Amino acid sequence: MTALDYDVAVIGLGAMGSAALAHLSARGQRVLGLEAYSPAHGLSSSHGDSRIIRLGYFEDPSYVPLLRRAYENWRALERDTGRDVLTITGVLQIGRPDSPIVSGTLASCRAYDLDHEVLDRADMARRYPAFALDADEIAVFETQGGFVRPEAAVAACLDLARRNGAQIRMPARVTAIAPDDGGVTLHIGTERVRVGRVVAATGPWIGQLIPALAALASPIRQVVAWYAPKDEAATALGTMPVFLRDAGPVGSFFGFPQLDGAGVKVGKHAHFREPITDPDAPNPPVNDADTALLDDFIARRLPLAAGRRLAATTCRYTMLPGEDFLLDTLPGAPNVVVASPCSGHGYKFASVVGEILADLAQHGETALPITAFSFAALEAKAATA
Repeated sequence: MTALDYDVAVIGLGAMGSAALAHLSARGQRVLGLEAYSPAHGLSSSHGDSRIIRLGYFEDPSYVPLLRRAYENWRALERDTGRDVLTITGVLQIGRPDSPIVSGTLASCRAYDLDHEVLDRADMARRYPAFALDADEIAVFETQGGFVRPEAAVAACLDLARRNGAQIRMPARVTAIAPDDGGVTLHIGTERVRVGRVVAATGPWIGQLIPALAALASPIRQVVAWYAPKDEAATALGTMPVFLRDAGPVGSFFGFPQLDGAGVKVGKHAHFREPITDPDAPNPPVNDADTALLDDFIARRLPLAAGRRLAATTCRYTMLPGEDFLLDTLPGAPNVVVASPCSGHGYKFASVVGEILADLAQHGETALPITAFSFAALEAKAATA
């Protein structure tokens, strides 16, 4: 039998891969991290200063236990590395009472006894004047919401992994994986590396590495913009929380207070859902339709933040049918662990997803609740999409 060069290789060192590498190395595994570009690079989904984190999860209350563990793991990462990763601001989830964001947030808060308040239009005008609400809209303020800094989080995970003995190679592109009964052979150019198990966490490239996902994992273009506020005090960190806003048939928007003097950041979840056919190609430039969408939103819904647009940029979401996660071993190849967990809302979970991926790579199973994120569940959602 061919000797193993490493116990586990992690392919892709963005949000999920870097966290998996940190967890595996902390457990004493001989682990290799491979990244085709560089940490939190511009073609990835792990850059852009900030990602919202929240406990009152409107998508489904079943996410809440994972989120509680994610918070614990983010704080542990901060203690272990001395880096500032997670900031609590509270989170406002705004819309009509029967909207998915408001009703779903309340369902999660009530199911898990999460600290929250329901604010009407007058309450919002008094406490959070940056926001303009319609007469029939309300907000759910959940106290434990905030944001994670993606670049800092990836750097912290890689710092910890290196300290624990992980070997990291970048740029190093894996072009194929060949599992067999004794392990997995990685193809890295002309080089062959032999490992016991693989964690594939390559974001927009996951369909290239895992053919079973080629027709299911859809990279799409996402645009965010930053604005100089008209009212500095009303939009400052410590005054203005992060937020989600249900816009009915138009979709949902999100945003952040001013961070590090960069302005108020806003975006629309999944933007225009434009597919990215070549994940290695440069991001298409921000265009007039992109900025018109975000300019209109901030002018109507955050008028005190709607000063001059300072910047706009593009990143990617990788969407799966049902917009859930995939965290499972590959059918027929239990030594290949697959993570395509983002669907536009995964970054906040990275610290616990890393733990889950480490469990699956080391033991083939995890005690954390991931039944809904299996290949079988994904195929069922794809069949009804």
